Formats: sequence, structure tokens, C-alpha cells
Amino acid sequence: MDLVVISVGGSIIAPDGVNTEFLKSFKNAISAYLEEDESRRLILVCGGGSVARTYQNAYKAVCQKASASQADWLGIRATHINGELVKAVFGDYCRNDLVTDPTASFTFDGRILVAGGWHPGFSSDEDAVLLARRFGSKLVINLSNISQVYSDDPRKNPDAVPFEHISWDAFRKIVGDGWVPGKNTPFDPIASKEAQEAGIKVICSDGRNIANTMSILKGQRFFGTTIG
Repeated sequence: MDLVVISVGGSIIAPDGVNTEFLKSFKNAISAYLEEDESRRLILVCGGGSVARTYQNAYKAVCQKASASQADWLGIRATHINGELVKAVFGDYCRNDLVTDPTASFTFDGRILVAGGWHPGFSSDEDAVLLARRFGSKLVINLSNISQVYSDDPRKNPDAVPFEHISWDAFRKIVGDGWVPGKNTPFDPIASKEAQEAGIKVICSDGRNIANTMSILKGQRFFGTTIG
């Protein structure tokens, strides 16, 4: 795999303040991966996670008639600050500016391209799919704080069943078709529709397990859920 798109959840970049230990380990592992083969390149799309939800919840608490569009913009700005941090961490590997519009004209001439959210109506997962389509990648690795996709929320339903593999049709029945700002799903419903139409496979796994992420990148056995 020469080019892979990785959606890095805000929940692991900054779950409660910036997770510097994760960023250090992630930087070291990704740098080693790139140095093994100079043809390898990555697109890292950063989510807003808890940072986004903190501001969205504050807005909704203050304003009785909160605008869904404005709540989305708060989440988008959170992805930008997370993205700028990740871009800074990877230094010389990132030659280009943070991508905030996956459909715009921009240059990717480094080893890593970092992106954030774009506009209201979907999450950064959608940006990951759009960038995968643009650069011809058929794989998006979705890293969050959950290890697998379940048939239901396991925190609420003890009978929820984990999947190693699930079709797009079955997955979309679980997450639905609509987007709500701050909605916490394994993969955004709008992005799921786009990925299915484009024939893109998504692997969901716990991004805090960096050795597992490296196994995915290297085509080795891993723990997670493959969608598609």
C-alpha cells in the first residue's frame, strides 16, 4: 500500500487535554514505517473528538435555539487545531498546508498530508473518504477509542455483538443515513454512503494500540472491524 488514508479521531489526539504520550508513540511508529519504504505516503485526517463536543455542548447550553450549522462549525474548528498540532508534530514529513477543503486545489509533495474538517453536514470521516477517492486509495483506516464495531452500543446493551467484518449495507442499517453534529458513531453515516459507492474499505480499530495500527498498515493480522 503506497498511499493510505488514516482518520485519526480527536478522542485519541485530545481525549481530555492533549495526549502527548500517544502523539510521541504515534510519531515514532509512523516515522519508522515511512523510513522502511520511501514510496509510502499517508494522509492523516484529524477529528475534533472531545474538544469539539465540549464547545458544541457549551453552545447548546447557552443558546436554547442552537443552530445545527453553527454547532458543526465549532466541531470543524476543533479538527483544525488538532490537525495543526499533528502537522507540527510530524515536521519535515509535512511540506504542505493543512487541508480544510478536500475538493480544492492543493499540493501534496511531502510524505504526509494532514487534513481537518471541511463544512457543515458531515464529519471529518467524509473528508477522509473524499481524499481517498481523490488520490485513488481503496482503504481508510479509522482510528478511535473503540476496538471494534458492535451491533449496538455495548455500554448500553450488554448483548451487543462485535464484528470482525460487516458489509456496508449491514453497517448503514446500524448507523442510519443522517448526520447530527457531535454524533458519536464508528463511522459517519454520510461518509459510509460515499465509501460504499466508491468501493472503499474502512477498517475501524482502537488507535491507542499503535502496534495494531502498524499491523494494519503492513497487511498483517490485526484486531478491529473491516467494513465493506
